[in-house]
Amino acid sequence: MSHLLHRQIHHDYPVGVSGQGVYLFDAAGKAYLDASGGAAVSCLGHQHPEVLAAMHAQLDKLAYAHTSFFTSEAAEALGDELIAHAPANISHVYLVSGGSEAVEAALKMARQYFVERGETGRKHFIARRQSYHGNTLGALAVGGNAWRRQQFAPILIDSDYIDPCYEYRYRQADETAEAYGRRAADALEAKLLELGPETVIAFVAETVVGATLGAVPAAPGYLRRVREICDRHGILLILDEVMCGMGRTGTLHACEQDGVAPDLMTVAKGLGGGYAPIGATFVGKQIYDAFAQGSGLFQHGHTYVGHPLACAAALAVQHVIRRDGLLDNVETRGRQLEQALRERFDEHPFVGDIRGRGLFWGVELVADRETKAPFDAKLRLHARIKSEALARGLMVYPMGGTIDGRSGDHVLLAPPFISTADNVEVIVERLGEAIEAATAGMKVAMPA
Repeated sequence: MSHLLHRQIHHDYPVGVSGQGVYLFDAAGKAYLDASGGAAVSCLGHQHPEVLAAMHAQLDKLAYAHTSFFTSEAAEALGDELIAHAPANISHVYLVSGGSEAVEAALKMARQYFVERGETGRKHFIARRQSYHGNTLGALAVGGNAWRRQQFAPILIDSDYIDPCYEYRYRQADETAEAYGRRAADALEAKLLELGPETVIAFVAETVVGATLGAVPAAPGYLRRVREICDRHGILLILDEVMCGMGRTGTLHACEQDGVAPDLMTVAKGLGGGYAPIGATFVGKQIYDAFAQGSGLFQHGHTYVGHPLACAAALAVQHVIRRDGLLDNVETRGRQLEQALRERFDEHPFVGDIRGRGLFWGVELVADRETKAPFDAKLRLHARIKSEALARGLMVYPMGGTIDGRSGDHVLLAPPFISTADNVEVIVERLGEAIEAATAGMKVAMPA
């Protein structure tokens, strides 16, 4: 009997004992192709020798030093590396232990920025429904994942929401993708005017929506329009790239592909590749300057921010990605993955949409392709697919509640950047088998 409080109490988990490249192995010796990188984390796969060597070297020098007393060589080097390749106007980085912490820090930075400027009446955050920004209370409060929020709603700070930029379900039949993107972005301006722009702190959004929607990129022009609206009304733009960032979509930062730069940006997961807990909040120069010229501090902190071991691991991960040209492989394998998914599922009776960028793809399941009607949530189709995939030695990241937190199912794919052409073929083959097994016996909707 385990004394751990597991995510699901009535579930028997296999024991992971080792990893190598794109594979994990359990105590029974079974191999699992990690097609989701855990939760889009393991960008270099498992047990990369250079990352392990860097961690050992750091342990031999310094394992830990509290940041109220010391900085460290590893933290300073990681900061230099991240800012050297940061979006325009980002001047500093705040190092934390994961994505939720990065979002919490960003929210506090945004509020303190306006306090430093004397604009103490700003209190509102605007975010999007069907988003996810983390599980700590502040991050959960600005997240739009209804299922995760529901039982904690009474203790969350108030946030305001607009619809997601979700072409598959929100774009009208007679609307171009660009027109839809503008209409979706204009909902932000309408909400700002409703609340009063002078009371709003920031708009918070995932550049490519991750687990809650399943790798949904913004429509063309959407984020540029959002950036214009934020600038016009004097509010901050916080982009969450915890899942989609650090190379996952084919560029180091996903926002590069949309032609925008945020005021604050959060990263984690692929930053350290799972080798140690680490995340970061990127800080715009105007925000840093307000702190420096005002109180001279950021009123926040955790015990393990800037942890030397985690910083050494992340620095090694980023050096390997850059040295080995792995973002090129993300683009190449990403095109292959898209093509393979479309060849396998474009005509599948239960697949409604295939979307994504780089090595970040989602497959949305529907009971009726014509009406886009979802499966009955009671069927828990996403859980069935996960189980069938694991039985075939494949790790994918399915989720339910795709449409509104209750209905809808999708599967998220986020394989390591080191994936080969053969790996991609196996991923799609096994996913196809898992979906067929999970939907066996389900009736196909016939045209009216």
